[in-house]
Amino acid sequence: MISFDNTEIAFGGKTDKDLQWSYRLFKMIGKPWLVKVGTVAANAALTLRLPVKGMIKKTIFKQFCGGESIADCEQKMNDLAKFRIGTILDYSVEGKSTETDLDHTRDEIIATIKRAKGNPNIPFSVFKVTGISRTDLLEKWNKEGATLNAAEEKELAIVLARVDAICNAAFEADVPLFIDAEDSWFQDGIDRMTNQMMAKYNKQKAIIYNTLQMYRHDRLDFLKKTYQEAVDGNYFVGIKLVRGAYMEKEREKAAAEKYPDPIQPDKAATDRDYNLALDFMVDHLEKFSICAGTHNEQSSAHLVAVMNQKNIAKNDSRIYFAQLLGMSDHISYNLAHNGYNVAKYVPYGPVREVMPYLMRRAQENTSVAGQMGRELSLIVKEKARRKKQK
Repeated sequence: MISFDNTEIAFGGKTDKDLQWSYRLFKMIGKPWLVKVGTVAANAALTLRLPVKGMIKKTIFKQFCGGESIADCEQKMNDLAKFRIGTILDYSVEGKSTETDLDHTRDEIIATIKRAKGNPNIPFSVFKVTGISRTDLLEKWNKEGATLNAAEEKELAIVLARVDAICNAAFEADVPLFIDAEDSWFQDGIDRMTNQMMAKYNKQKAIIYNTLQMYRHDRLDFLKKTYQEAVDGNYFVGIKLVRGAYMEKEREKAAAEKYPDPIQPDKAATDRDYNLALDFMVDHLEKFSICAGTHNEQSSAHLVAVMNQKNIAKNDSRIYFAQLLGMSDHISYNLAHNGYNVAKYVPYGPVREVMPYLMRRAQENTSVAGQMGRELSLIVKEKARRKKQK
């Protein structure tokens, strides 16, 4: 059984100075009031164009992002590769609405695919459909059979063309591509377009991956339905499995608009369905390629155990583990050290543009039970180990 307690391996890529810096940052992030005040202050300062970019870049940006451009991420990619950890370049700019900006995001995503082509250190590319479409349009189109006016139909055709251009670039470059999951009021439409792309491009193997958020109570059934559609359509399925990141927002919207809450009744149900989904996909590995995107030690250990039971090679290209840059290094580095396929999401983009992403990471770390305590306790353990060795 794999252990995630080896801090020497977990922090092998960090100097004493790096470790102390991470300790201070996680100490700050561990205070919800400070995160709330800091979020408001940082956004206000950037809006007013106050000179805070340098400070942000040296703190939270440094922890969770690779840089402002693909070129800026080269050092981080090389550092991860030394420990057998791949990079997933994630252009994390959000909230754009003009056609020019949306086209620019499409082109940037295709640039990450071109950078990944033939590079074993970049095993996947990724994008969010909300990065290449107006969110109002996606929300209106979400329910199958929704009526769009002529202008919206034309706009939707452009969005679908952007999606297809990105997927085609991935297919031509032979680079597996994640289409990220989003809020439930966008996700039905995203599922439809993703399944269309899988049917088109996954005839020989999984190139296009859908993302399932298992904090939704309907996702296990959806996974089984997806499998059957792939069997019937004679194509392969790529699935990135996550727990989810929008629970509070989902519950609030469901309550406000008086529709059934799409979220699991409790965390135990989410954990159960996550592991059941892993089991189902491994049981049908002839059809699936899997990325277990998780910071959960139990689910990571569960997948390792299932692979061992079924004599699946640690480096089987159909099974990957993934975590976010700057988080859960004890999982990423110990898995990679033991020979499993591991990649880190490495977000990048202009500091001002990735602030929404960074604030979500800070808020996520304060809200997830035990997240800060776990990160800090491991850092403290490693600091003590190094001090004892000196």
